Amino acid sequence: MTLPTNPEPAVPGPATPEPVIPAASLTQLLRSAALAALLFTAVCGLAYPLLTTLAGNVLFPAQATGSLLLREGQVVGSALIGQDFTTPGYLRGRPSQTNRTDGSGPQPYNAENSGASNWGPTNARLRDAAQERAVSFRADNGLGASAAVPVDMVTASGSGLDPDVSVAAALAQTGRIARERAVAPAQVEALIRANVTRRSLGVLGEERVNVLRVNLALDALSAGRR
Repeated sequence: MTLPTNPEPAVPGPATPEPVIPAASLTQLLRSAALAALLFTAVCGLAYPLLTTLAGNVLFPAQATGSLLLREGQVVGSALIGQDFTTPGYLRGRPSQTNRTDGSGPQPYNAENSGASNWGPTNARLRDAAQERAVSFRADNGLGASAAVPVDMVTASGSGLDPDVSVAAALAQTGRIARERAVAPAQVEALIRANVTRRSLGVLGEERVNVLRVNLALDALSAGRR
């Protein structure tokens, strides 16, 4: 039996000298890098944003300018940002957990301080808040003590600025709105249904009602009756 022998240790060769970049090549490299930076800045930082902004304003002018809603030529809000409607004759949006910008306390629908409560499903405060909102919603809208309340009327949205409510939540407020505005409930219901936004492409999202659009339509309805 022949035992393996240890190989002879490799003898290191002479160290390879570091390559020296000629000054001319270094200058050319820096020039190429600078030109590439300028080119990409011009294309990605100027041309592309200008092109997409121009295309957006041409193809989608309302959305590109903030989806603003007007009344008598004056901007009254955006279809994308909810507002705090408390007057009984108006459709009301979801509960909002936003706070004042200076941190001094709650301020619903404060667009300068979007946010949520971050209460988890096992948090007792979330359960208690939902129960209190359900009781208040039933009382405000003349519903029975055991009437079902749409979930979006007892839970706040993640942004605190949700501009829409579910169709069920809007229709549940029909009686109160009609009573306060002295109109037939059928008129209010028809107005709400006329402002239902369908699912995108027929499958994405849920049917919903934009609160501000409906309230503007309600004001127009009341003005037409005078």
